[in-house]
Amino acid sequence: MNKTYYVCKYTPIELLESLGGECENFNHMPDGFDLADQVSHPNICGFGKTLLEGVMEGKIKELVLVSCCDTIRSVYDILLESGKLDFLYILDVLHCDSACSRERMAVQLKGLAKAYAQYKGTKFDSEKFRAAFHAPEKITKSHITVLGARMGQELFEMTSKAMPLPVENDTCVHNRSVGNVLPPEGASFDELMDWYAGEILGQIPCMRMMDPTGRKKLYNDPSVAGIIYHTVKFCDFYSFEYADIKNHTDVPLLKIESDYTIQSSGQLLTRLEAFAESIQPETLEQTIDGDTKGERKMGKGYFAGIDSGSTSTDVVILNKDHEIVTSIILPTGAGAAIGADRALAEALKEAGLQREDIDALVTTGYGRTAIKNGDKSITEITCHARGAHFLDPEVRTVIDIGGQDSKVIRLDENGAVANFVMNDKCAAGTGRFLEMMARTMEMNLNQMSECGLEFKEDITISSMCTVFAESEVVSLIAQNKATDDIVHGLNKAVAVKTAALTRRVGGEEKYMMTGGVSKNKGLVKTLEEKLGTKLVISDKAQLCGALGAALFAADMADV
Repeated sequence: MNKTYYVCKYTPIELLESLGGECENFNHMPDGFDLADQVSHPNICGFGKTLLEGVMEGKIKELVLVSCCDTIRSVYDILLESGKLDFLYILDVLHCDSACSRERMAVQLKGLAKAYAQYKGTKFDSEKFRAAFHAPEKITKSHITVLGARMGQELFEMTSKAMPLPVENDTCVHNRSVGNVLPPEGASFDELMDWYAGEILGQIPCMRMMDPTGRKKLYNDPSVAGIIYHTVKFCDFYSFEYADIKNHTDVPLLKIESDYTIQSSGQLLTRLEAFAESIQPETLEQTIDGDTKGERKMGKGYFAGIDSGSTSTDVVILNKDHEIVTSIILPTGAGAAIGADRALAEALKEAGLQREDIDALVTTGYGRTAIKNGDKSITEITCHARGAHFLDPEVRTVIDIGGQDSKVIRLDENGAVANFVMNDKCAAGTGRFLEMMARTMEMNLNQMSECGLEFKEDITISSMCTVFAESEVVSLIAQNKATDDIVHGLNKAVAVKTAALTRRVGGEEKYMMTGGVSKNKGLVKTLEEKLGTKLVISDKAQLCGALGAALFAADMADV
């Protein structure tokens, strides 16, 4: 028997089950939208494409939709035209919980019941209807809640695994509350549908309802220790709520966005793990055996940190006095694990040490999870914060422009992460962007870092997309624009984007810039102008992540 899939919490699941249906929420993330893109508009939201992909692949044969937004209406029209479903129905639900809306909802329920019973060849069973109601189970102890637009099952599982506390899925379709009250006994079908309409519309409202104020109970719950707010690309409904929550809660809050593919979920792992580390920082001081700091005896008193980036792999070795014994920066190469082994071996050789002399090794950076010889893995967000605080305890904002992403981290007085934001969806504004532009201008990064300081024409690069920006640069070269002017335009484009990230995170002085791009004098100068303050540039700036990792390694022993 085919399952009847649904996608909205306002779907009358209990009614469908009373008519012999087996219902399931369709919430799986595909690898891509190859089939969906052939039949839909390119800007339809990721979940809409996911639904189309599922049908086109033949995974869905029965589907009940609710007219919650334009995307779902468009998906319904496409699917109706496709003829690929055995049963397709859409409920037209008004976006309010008034008496008129309940009356209309009851009419909609009766229409669905008639169509579904005819399709299944069954009749309404009041006993099955009553048995279908189950009170939803909720986490009552300290937990993390996921709010906002629906989150794919694969991303939710990854989120749950990354968090130090239990995770409750309270995104739109998952905070369904029908089932807390059982249907009245002895009522007629019409009376039951009138009552049922009230139960469905009386739930915690979704953001598409005219009055969403009842949603406040989702984040005002005293047992909520952290909030992960999820949005879907091309869907604006839930972005408004995030802004409101941000201004009305002291609970740690992280916003993430996915396009509903498995690939996009992988890009979010660093953010999720950094958020987990900020919620329970004490877990960072555990030894490899899970013991707390101080219970593991120190060996020879050397500790190493490896920062495996997309461009370079950095290694720092500390002694028991937290002094840098040696440091190495090497190209990462084709594989993170191979690059890490090579860099560590070089650092050990330079320090005159053996691998067994290292009491603890912490890995961080883009390739941290690929390195198998470490004792612990910590995100580059947390490690950069720790390293920057070690170099200058007065620093409160760290700006790191890496090879494939940019991040701004706000620190508290102890060097812990108070807030952070990342740009990791494309190469815009990253070291890779600058590398591509330097290649287009037939210079290396060292040469580029010296250009743009003495510009004459204030050129604006209008696109931050690497491909489009490259076309602009080629056009400017053809116009015989001065190299200094073009480079300044590129530096200004990166600085504007980075300054915007800094404002989003609530950046405050002192500012420190870390990572390899901190060597770009023209970019540093331009960014300082956009921020209206000087940036602290340490001679150890590029080693900040590896330094932080080494310090965490030292925490794992009694030093």
